This record gives sequence, structure tokens and C-alpha cells, in this order.
Amino acid sequence: MKNKINRVALIGTGAVGCSYAYSMINQGVAEEMILIDINEKRAEGEAMDMQHGMAFATSPTRVTSGSYEDCGNVDVVVITAGVPQKPGETRLELIDKNAKVMKGIVSEIMKSGFNGIFLVATNPVDILTYVVWKESGLPKERVIGSGTTLDTARFRYMLGEYFGLDPRNIHAAIIGEHGDSEFPVWSQASIGIERLCKVLERRNNPEDKEQLDKIFENVRDAAYHIIDRKGATYYGIGMCLTRITKAIFHDENSILTVSCLMEGHYGESDLYISTPAIVNRGGVREVIEIELDSKERDALENSAKVMRDMISKVY
Repeated sequence: MKNKINRVALIGTGAVGCSYAYSMINQGVAEEMILIDINEKRAEGEAMDMQHGMAFATSPTRVTSGSYEDCGNVDVVVITAGVPQKPGETRLELIDKNAKVMKGIVSEIMKSGFNGIFLVATNPVDILTYVVWKESGLPKERVIGSGTTLDTARFRYMLGEYFGLDPRNIHAAIIGEHGDSEFPVWSQASIGIERLCKVLERRNNPEDKEQLDKIFENVRDAAYHIIDRKGATYYGIGMCLTRITKAIFHDENSILTVSCLMEGHYGESDLYISTPAIVNRGGVREVIEIELDSKERDALENSAKVMRDMISKVY
């Protein structure tokens, strides 16, 4: 019989945090979830609202509101708190505000005796995940950013739409910064078990290149389009965070494009970059360094430089 209780503490009950909590409940990923917010009444209200739907949940989840002190007994702390991205604002423009917020949050969490896994979604996520790692003192494998999991999901969805296929059969990745300097790894993309380059060769469609370039542009700029239309993005990232949490609790050894610490990977060190990595109960089991062509390697170097310049403003 299973006697291990999977516990999550969610920091931030805004739209992203609540989308994550709602997705977690509907997929039955954890047995206990604690909602924590600077607005305590908001956290209490969200917990109550979710509790009242539990009769129809996939499996029972104990949802409560709490404080940082409750983090000492949880397995995963998910951080979505922070200043949201405004229309016309880049993720990197959030760095000054959210770095200060993140340092304060991590300090309070670590006072509780927390010794689990941090999963960070607050933007700019790669840089703030680095901040969490530095401030927490936890091993690198236990500080993970949501990274480009959402960008990769968008990429797979749009490619699936273009080729008329289930996006789960599209194997492609967006890596680098979760932001404007991200890029697609076209050289390693595949449709099912066939390399994308071979598929395009067989199709011999002169419009393919232009359309694929447009797909990437739509992926890169998706947040701007959504924010312009509805003010914020939250359902997609909520589901991505649930997917990562599931990989942790189920000890899946799944490959996900999360933000993790580089230690010589791609020639970079002391920097969090989004790249495929193997995720299991211990966090990041292994960083996967993809073979890049010359254009992709240049794009990664540019992305790393952009983030390194931003980190220099924090440390």
C-alpha cells in the first residue's frame, strides 16, 4: 500500500498559481496542496472554492491555505508569485521587481526547514530560478525552472496543426531563454520517428520554410498576442507546471525542456538555461546537451549573453 503523501506548497494564488492548482486537482497529482499568498484572504478563498469541487475530482486532494512556515513539510514548492508581465513589456523588464520579491520569498521558505524541490515559474524564469538556487543553497538538481516547457508545448501544438498531426507525435524543442532570444532546434526535430528534414524533403512544398519560420515567430511572440487579447497567460503554464510536478512525484525520468544549471553544457557555466533534461523524484537527474548546428549554437550563445547581462544586474 502507498503510504507516502505527496505535498505541494504553491506560492502565489494569482491566475497562474490557481490555474496550476486547478490542473493539479483535476489530474490527481498530489494528495495535499497548501496555497500561500501575501493576501491571506485570497488564498483562503481560493482554497475554499477548490475544496467545494472535490466531490467531482479525479482523486481526493486536501487543499488548504497556509503560511511560509508550512513549507518545512512539503516535497515541492512551486513559485508563481511576482509582478505579472504587462502589455508591451518583455519578460526581462521584470527582473528588478521580481528579483527582490523572489529573494524575500526564498528567505522565508528556507526558515521553515524546507529541503525539497523548488519549481519556479515567475518571469524572467531562467534568471529567477538562478536567484532561487543562489538564495536557497539547495543542490542544483533541486531548483528547477519551468523554462521553455510552455514554448515547446506551443511549438509542438502549432507544428501539429500545420502537419495535421497529434502534437504528442511532434518531437521538437525550443531552448535558450524563455523569452525573446529563445530559438527552435530545427536540426533535431522529428515527426513521429522521422526527422523533420526528411519529411520536408519528401513533401517538396516550396511554402514549408516560410510557414515554419512563421510558426516559430508565433511561438516566440505568443505571450504578447495572448496578453494583448486577454491581459495575461495562465492556463498553458499551469498545465506545464502540473506536467513537471507529475514527472517529479511519479519518478518518471521524463525529458522536459526545463531551466537548469549549466556546468559546461553548451560551453556555459553558472547560468540557468532552458534545455531538455531528465526529470524524476530527485529533480533534474541529467541535463541533456543537444547537438546544435552552427546557426543554433550562435543563437544559444546570444541567448546566454542576454541572460548573463541580466544576472549581472542582480548579483
